[in-house]
Amino acid sequence: MAHSLLLREDVGARAAPRRVAVTAKGFRPFFLLAALLAVAVVPFWLLVIAGLAHPAAYLDATTWHAHEMVFGFVVAVIAGFLLTAVGNWTQREALVGGPLVALCGVWVLGRVGMALAGSLPRGLPAMVDLPFLPLLVAALARPLAAARSRRNLVMLAVLGALFAANVVVHLDALGFLRTGSARRACLVGIDIVVLLVLIMAGRVFPMFTRNATGVTTIRSVPVLDTAAIAAMALLTVAGVFAPDRRLTATLAGLAAVLAAARAVHWGARHSVRHPLLWILHGGYVWLTLGLLLRAAAGFGFAVPGSLATHALTVGAIGSITLGMMARVALGHTGRLIVASRAVAWAFGAVTLAAVVRVLVPLFAAGWYFVALLAAGGLWTIAFGVFLLSYFPILTGPRTDGKPG
Repeated sequence: MAHSLLLREDVGARAAPRRVAVTAKGFRPFFLLAALLAVAVVPFWLLVIAGLAHPAAYLDATTWHAHEMVFGFVVAVIAGFLLTAVGNWTQREALVGGPLVALCGVWVLGRVGMALAGSLPRGLPAMVDLPFLPLLVAALARPLAAARSRRNLVMLAVLGALFAANVVVHLDALGFLRTGSARRACLVGIDIVVLLVLIMAGRVFPMFTRNATGVTTIRSVPVLDTAAIAAMALLTVAGVFAPDRRLTATLAGLAAVLAAARAVHWGARHSVRHPLLWILHGGYVWLTLGLLLRAAAGFGFAVPGSLATHALTVGAIGSITLGMMARVALGHTGRLIVASRAVAWAFGAVTLAAVVRVLVPLFAAGWYFVALLAAGGLWTIAFGVFLLSYFPILTGPRTDGKPG
């Protein structure tokens, strides 16, 4: 059953060939790669902001930062999650062993290509960065099609949309589209990721909370789930084809209200003693706040659009990716699903990073530069702690001796 994807035992309890632990499941290498990028790109971005470093002259500095966080960091987390989840959805492994290593290599080549883009032949950065998402779709499509898992084919559509947005980024960089198309494509990429978060949150957040707390009244409301996802999908499409400020502001406000309404029965108030729960619910609060800030900016209130964007990225996506990586890694390596003290502090750091990045500039604009530096430092600490704490978990065998 799909709803139990992260609490069930891993597929593969039957006999399987021996392989290096880090290549036994998709979450292992991709969560490591995502964390490494998170602790490398953000400090470099702070140096760029301070005028001490400059990214390769392929994209402007801001677009390069957005691209690497969306199509580098977030896509790696999505890949690790889906490659693991699809095995549970279909009872078939998506990608392990050598093919998994090869896919990771394609992702790494993309990051190297984007880092060195200014010194590479024209078109080569696009050639090394673009193949990853189609290859990931192909790896996921095989088991989904074999199992006739129609409900989860939406994941392939989301990945296809992300690929299309990435194509636009490179077409702009190569001069085939008008300047500014790449930045808009990165913003659309964020909307696509938020849409994916809304889809997955309804599937697993109530289940996680109900199972951990024993509160039987925690539930989803399917009608509200569908309405919230539909509103976000319309907002994403509007961002591509009809980016009128009033229209997108209206859709953002509607999506925020519906997203908040569906979560009323998710038991967030019962999660405060469970770090692996409150980080997810806290990230979801940032999601609704980001959409509300976007609506406010669109209707002409004194809210910079960048604050709405960073509520969605640092706050929602940062918190939820960190929380999901921590939880998935524990559950799929046979460990108790309990956050260590260090990881709980990491959750606090990423939450504080969002507060500093969004709320300080909103209420004290004079502290903007300091807020950027502080938020970047807190983000780096959060993902650095995850990397140090989870490296032995992600590279070592399951504690129960099972494959995976």
